Amino acid sequence: MRVFHELTRRTGIHGAPHPVRRTPYDKAALVAKHVAGIVTRSPFPGRYDALVVPHPRKPNGVEIYTDELRRTLGDNALILDSGINGTPLPGSKNLDFFTSAAGAIHPRTTDDRGIGSALEKLTGVRVPVGAILAREVPKHLRLRALYRALLKRHRIKTVYVVVAYFHQHIVGAARDLGIRVVELQHGAISPFHLGYSYPGRPAVADQPDELWCFGSYWTDVADLPAGMRTEVIGATFLPKPGPKDPNRVVFLSQGTVGAELIRTADAVAKQHPELEIVYRLHPSERPEDYTIPDGIHLSTSGSTLDLLATATYQVGVSTTALFEGMALGCRTAVADLPGHEYLDPAIAKGHAALMTRPAELTQAPLCDDPSSYYAPNNLSRLAAQQPQ
Repeated sequence: MRVFHELTRRTGIHGAPHPVRRTPYDKAALVAKHVAGIVTRSPFPGRYDALVVPHPRKPNGVEIYTDELRRTLGDNALILDSGINGTPLPGSKNLDFFTSAAGAIHPRTTDDRGIGSALEKLTGVRVPVGAILAREVPKHLRLRALYRALLKRHRIKTVYVVVAYFHQHIVGAARDLGIRVVELQHGAISPFHLGYSYPGRPAVADQPDELWCFGSYWTDVADLPAGMRTEVIGATFLPKPGPKDPNRVVFLSQGTVGAELIRTADAVAKQHPELEIVYRLHPSERPEDYTIPDGIHLSTSGSTLDLLATATYQVGVSTTALFEGMALGCRTAVADLPGHEYLDPAIAKGHAALMTRPAELTQAPLCDDPSSYYAPNNLSRLAAQQPQ
């Protein structure tokens, strides 16, 4: 994933997906939190049956993907929530000091066995694969050993993790000990997502045993690694659609294509002056990232889901929010920008339309099978039935 993001950034196809911006003060404060956390947030004391690793993003302070799971597991679960790129959940523990320290000392570069040269020959872009390997491999091995000790200390039976492909040291540690690993879906899955798509379903190291999905659509939209099973847990976090404003259009931004999408929003605003064009920033974006044209309302506060519940139209590229908007009764137009291929299966089903011209927005379809993307909530029953 790191090589892919670096490649797309250097080619200019995408911007940074989730940019992290820290001032010198922010960095100093983070170091202080790390040091204090060794004592105040250590996960080693106590005894637990399950480990839960939530998502760092928490709209309005709620981590929506594991919220119900944590309630179901109760005090039997150790909540390990990093504060490096977000605010940790109250009462959670972390190993942030060791996470940062594990990557602090490493060689500047290493032999990439010709991968960098082969990639450059294929794409015309030089990516520092050797430097990425030199940093990431020692960090992975150090953290993997640390998490093995943690899992053995508590005799953990099941690890529940969100975004497993960025926590492979935890998944690998569990695999080393024969501990079951369950990943909870957090976003869109497609044949183009390097975290989930392995054409031909080969055996892949350090992968979860199970992937718990929002709906049946996600269980076979991509070739998962060999042996990975799927379960449908439904949607635990979608609100009910509210009264629809017939003129409201919500553009769903992403850091990767935001600059191009704002131009599309401007073109739609000029084509349809009767419509209210709302440009909704991704949580990792900031208002100063963009110059907002006249006739477009910038939205940064409140819930994206609540906003979509009142919208008649939604426009985006590859964001998961497009699927959420389908379930909330929005007519869906996919902007013809890099990454729109993520929505190809939904477009083929007639649940969305590829918008190549602004005039095509008002012809966007409604999804007639939203439960295939977000089924009724089944998480509590599934979690309660299985060994922790």
